[in-house]
Amino acid sequence: MPMLIAAAAVFLAIHLLISGTRARDALTGRIGEGPYMGLFSLASLAGIVWLGFAYAQARHAAADDVLWDITPLTRSVQLALQLLAMLLILPGLTTPNPTSVRQEASLQNPEVVKGMLRITRHPFLWGVAVWALGHLLVNGDLASIMLFGSMLALALFGTVSIDAKRRRKLGKGWDAFAAQTSNIPFAAVAAGRQRLSLGEIGWWRLALGVIAWAALGWAHPLLFGVRAFP
Repeated sequence: MPMLIAAAAVFLAIHLLISGTRARDALTGRIGEGPYMGLFSLASLAGIVWLGFAYAQARHAAADDVLWDITPLTRSVQLALQLLAMLLILPGLTTPNPTSVRQEASLQNPEVVKGMLRITRHPFLWGVAVWALGHLLVNGDLASIMLFGSMLALALFGTVSIDAKRRRKLGKGWDAFAAQTSNIPFAAVAAGRQRLSLGEIGWWRLALGVIAWAALGWAHPLLFGVRAFP
């Protein structure tokens, strides 16, 4: 467990204490945007690999440390949450978005706020948050709580970190974009600043999300040794 805690702490620190802060600004000022992105990508890859190995070891060593068990209800809720997660993640990844890596230029498009961005300006990260929450429901062992809890924290705090980073870099253009959108899903719609338009999202994006959900559910026992579907 100590190794898993250390891996989770380093992985969170890379993303929340460096990537989204003025430390990143200082580093890119010294070495340039390209080299920084290369080093950050390598550090992130190393961090996720370390986290995966540490999780496997911790879960095996502390298999009896279970705080809650899976039930038919939590399994059903988990499946629904994973579908919602894919409907956020896949359309989010395929929609032009100023919050995404190297897509700041999309802010220059006066019609950039459409589709998924009417729901939230961080569809991918909210999808990851829903994914992590669903896995927490059906994995009550301490190692899983540490892993998926870290992913949940990273996704939620990551939205705030990215907003701060984009605000520093893009200035008034970002402020105008943020005023039209919301971090929390559907908050801008509820406030009347946006309207929901499934057609704008693109039915092919939604279909891609459903296909990914079904494929991952089918492959889950092959990839992770645990059945996802009943």
